[in-house]
Amino acid sequence: MITFGVSIVVERAMACRLAVLLACLRAAHGRVAPRSRISIGLTEVEASMDYCETEQDQAAADGGVAFAFPHQLVDEEDLYLSGSAVNGLPLLVDMDRTLIQTDLLSEAANLFVAAHPAKLFRLCGWARAGRGTLKSQLACNTCIDVASLPYHAQLIQWLREKRAAGRRLVLVTAFERNVAQRLFAHLGFFHELLLTAGSGDTGPVNKLEHITARFPRGQFEYVGDSWSDMAVWQASRTAHVVSRSRRLISAVGKFGNLGEVFQPCAFSPLSAFARALRPHQWVKNLLVMVPLMASHHYADFAACSQALLALVAFCLAASSVYLLNDLVDVVSDRRHPSKRLRPFAAGHLRLLLGWCAWPLLAASSLALSATFLSGQFVGWLAVYGALTATYTFYLKRIPIVDVLSLAALYTLRIIAGAAAIGVPLSFWLLAFSVFLFLSLAFIKRYSELLRLTEGAGKGAAAHGRGYYASDLDVVANLGGSSGYAAVLVLALYIQDSHTLELYPAPHYIWLACPALLFWISRAWMLAHRGRMLEDPIMFALKDRASWLVAATIASVFVLASMPALG
Repeated sequence: MITFGVSIVVERAMACRLAVLLACLRAAHGRVAPRSRISIGLTEVEASMDYCETEQDQAAADGGVAFAFPHQLVDEEDLYLSGSAVNGLPLLVDMDRTLIQTDLLSEAANLFVAAHPAKLFRLCGWARAGRGTLKSQLACNTCIDVASLPYHAQLIQWLREKRAAGRRLVLVTAFERNVAQRLFAHLGFFHELLLTAGSGDTGPVNKLEHITARFPRGQFEYVGDSWSDMAVWQASRTAHVVSRSRRLISAVGKFGNLGEVFQPCAFSPLSAFARALRPHQWVKNLLVMVPLMASHHYADFAACSQALLALVAFCLAASSVYLLNDLVDVVSDRRHPSKRLRPFAAGHLRLLLGWCAWPLLAASSLALSATFLSGQFVGWLAVYGALTATYTFYLKRIPIVDVLSLAALYTLRIIAGAAAIGVPLSFWLLAFSVFLFLSLAFIKRYSELLRLTEGAGKGAAAHGRGYYASDLDVVANLGGSSGYAAVLVLALYIQDSHTLELYPAPHYIWLACPALLFWISRAWMLAHRGRMLEDPIMFALKDRASWLVAATIASVFVLASMPALG
């Protein structure tokens, strides 16, 4: 790279002539890079131009890529000139929660805690040292996947149109330089990256100072998203807003320069939070009611009340787990064809909200249990919470151990349900649950691997899991045999002496065995054909055949309970 520096001391009246001369040189010399910085002070003008020597340099020049750092530039009274000024004012675009529907600081902090949960106190120490220290330390200790970030598609399309029309696009961010540069390079359509991070914590005034040091007041347009951008919007020629807040949009409109308004997402924060709690998954917690039904205590009001309280406690605990799981898996979820639509992965919810909400839900669940339910139930609920946290951070990455953990989490609901109403847990119920839920857990993994095989081939590895697509046959064999073992346990249960005490006509239970064999075989057949959802329980809730099988099995047990048929 050959650099020509020209330092000329002139009067202010000569500044414009020099600018025109440089513009002519730019047009005449096709090898001049589009990066040129003209700083005009009271008595001195300094111009710097880069010439490209290689094809790579020429390609970079044609792409119009440039980096500008505010501390290298002059104050707001200086004149800013660029080669694209004839096509309109520069268009400045904020990064956090504007161009991307999240913020890089939260992304880095979430990534650090997910990878190093034991180092949470170190993160707190960086935060106490100041925002600048926190940003620099997180940038050094994490690697944000800029390709998978949730970008604002509508805004990006609009920016591309502006770029095609000849507008100069400037990306503005206060995050660390190396991360900002990677994101800048990934997008590829911005002309310039403007870093507004100073030596200390950044704020609205600091951002405005950095921007106006590069672009004079009223000589730029700005795209922002929050109240912290008010000062910049006021100083801009046109203010573009990315927000759902009518109050914010109205406040910006009072400046008289309101431009385009973009909606960040289709969901309100409240509805997004409700989706993140996954209330549709609460149906799994009905397993805590199984001991009540199996022990024939459904006519006992006290037992029913205790079981219902246990159900509520598990719903709160499960939602806290779902939030934690989505936070830890946010990167892998963004690479998944369907999970990328989850609220945290899609940027519909702030990551910080999730880290505040899940401990509150977990604490509420424990408080409810400790107040109204037995200490034994509280203990099992704590075991459930500890196992889910361990699964989220560690066990899900270990093959076989992960499906055993999933089966254990389902079975723990039944164990806790028995503890809630104070009845002994049946050996047969426990054995049946373990094998059945182990089969369902294998179906879940099988469906994920099958989708991976269709997309990347049998040699691909499941991201965030310990499986390869080539493990499909092994997973299918293990899962199918586990399901059939559950049917065997049910058949043996019919001959147990305790069964004769509960059911006057236990031989009718034999009819449940072929129904269950049909359902398990059909579930695996559908999974093999790629028609099974990655959550088999949710699939069963939407499947008519599953409802028919469930009704058949329930009818069989009703028949077995009728004394007249004994």
